[in-house]
Amino acid sequence: MKRFYRQAAAVPAAGVPLSGSPPGAAAPGWAVTLDGRLVKTPGKRDLILPTAALAAAVAAEWNAQEGEVRPAEMPLMRLAARTLDRDARGREAVVRQIAGYAGTDLLCYRAVRPPELVQRQNAVWQPLVDWATLRYDAPLVITAGVIPKDQPPASLRAFAAAVAGYDDFTLTALQAVTGACGSVIIGLALIDGHIDADAAFAAAQLEESFQIEAWGEDADAAARRRALAAEIAAAARFIALLRA
Repeated sequence: MKRFYRQAAAVPAAGVPLSGSPPGAAAPGWAVTLDGRLVKTPGKRDLILPTAALAAAVAAEWNAQEGEVRPAEMPLMRLAARTLDRDARGREAVVRQIAGYAGTDLLCYRAVRPPELVQRQNAVWQPLVDWATLRYDAPLVITAGVIPKDQPPASLRAFAAAVAGYDDFTLTALQAVTGACGSVIIGLALIDGHIDADAAFAAAQLEESFQIEAWGEDADAAARRRALAAEIAAAARFIALLRA
């Protein structure tokens, strides 16, 4: 759609009228407004965010739109709206989805050959698996090849409990990273501050990067990797702004 506003701003939520609230009702958090009018999510929820830093960054995304509003260029807005439009049942589904990755986590399935790839996976992936084992008291079975292996039920429960312990906004970022990387271990490591976005991308794309070094990279693959890196970086920034 065409840009229909002059200025976006982040303001205390208590200073703007909220849907379904009596006049003068105060609300915690920060709102994003367009020419003084409260932004709504696609699900028609008020865009109320928990930190001033996140609200300011979302407002900056709106201000950066020129001529037309392009949601694809507003990753923080999309993550925020996804959070606010999710109900309790949706939250339960997201927790199950994220925790389910522990059963077939990328980092648990190692190559058989060539030796150089096996060595690189062990060097990059095993420290992350070890970290998760200690952090969540959740050892996982490591296997060579792609045949699924059952993971210890106690470990799966531990990962599910860890995921369920996050607030709604953090859960959205964790869902984005876990899905992009195919690994709840990478997702949790990023959310926990154990690794940054670059390290998360490198771990998730380790095998692809190895193949590119040997055979080169075509334009479609390069575009997919840029999009993946941007998605991970946006989720990492979302988390940083939540904690600012």
